[in-house]
Amino acid sequence: MNGKQFLEMLARLPARVWLQAILGLIGFVVLAVLGFAVIAGVAAVILVAILGFKAQAVDRRPVRAPAAGPSRRRGRTAR
Repeated sequence: MNGKQFLEMLARLPARVWLQAILGLIGFVVLAVLGFAVIAGVAAVILVAILGFKAQAVDRRPVRAPAAGPSRRRGRTAR
């Protein structure tokens, strides 16, 4: 079967088959988009959770007192 015969066979299909094929293709595209959206949503939730835990860990770190010693500013004299 060559390409021309295949196209002729497709042309002889009833309209109902064409409509089912089109609806099936649209359904497949919708499911693919929704699947991608779900995966992206789950990834975003995981990323926010990781950043939240890191922020919480930074918040719990003890604050160190500044090192004692002369000021780092130069060129100014004490009055």
